[in-house]
Amino acid sequence: MTAAIKPRYQQLKEMIIGRISSGDLRPSDRVPSENELVESMQVSRMTANRALRELTDEGYVDRVAGRGTFVADFRARSHVLEVQNIADEIARRGHRHSCEVIRQSRLHARGEIARMLDLEQGLDVFHLMLVHYESGAPIQVEDRHVVSDFAPDCLEQDFEAITPSAYLTAIAPLQEAEQVVRAAMPNAGVRQRLQMADGEPSLVVLRRTWAHGRPVTFARLHHPGSRYEMTGHYTPPGTPKSITSELAELEQLQL
Repeated sequence: MTAAIKPRYQQLKEMIIGRISSGDLRPSDRVPSENELVESMQVSRMTANRALRELTDEGYVDRVAGRGTFVADFRARSHVLEVQNIADEIARRGHRHSCEVIRQSRLHARGEIARMLDLEQGLDVFHLMLVHYESGAPIQVEDRHVVSDFAPDCLEQDFEAITPSAYLTAIAPLQEAEQVVRAAMPNAGVRQRLQMADGEPSLVVLRRTWAHGRPVTFARLHHPGSRYEMTGHYTPPGTPKSITSELAELEQLQL
């Protein structure tokens, strides 16, 4: 069976997305204009306009009147002081969340997992591994263990339709959480799933959450260091918030 030929505007989009994914075009780099695409790719102005318009709508590029089209800054932001559902984070940025389930199984808690969940060695836990995407770009590998008697129907859930975070919060409200954020060199599997360059570090969040007075889930959340950052702003109770503008871009500081 002959594969259908993709429309020219879709071919243009995939060509530009490919250059962004490979690093040939980096955040803030200028993208070829409509005129340049018309001349170099032998397409109509309508085709070039549609490709750039859809890339803008999907968050890959920013179009600046009078200046041109530039690669968007894909570094997703998460709040370092809060536990949030990644699908909600992505939606607030105006982007599309999707998910791929890699593993959804039962195993016996050993070593670190048993210790983090305060379980006896060998007790059952559920193991979930997922890749979360933001507008098609992989942004997080979620490696999570869940106490089995807290969420007995965990393995029956469709985690491509509902995130583990949303599912677990629906079972019981979050009582307490702790998290550690650290830089680390990812293993080959994480690097491949997040489409990271060789030598690029990952940002890893280690997170435990409690319900009913006990730890019920432990997660390692891996993010590409070049496309993810965590921010935070704390205001003590009773103190008015004084910061109203966006946080300073650290890369603009000349140190």
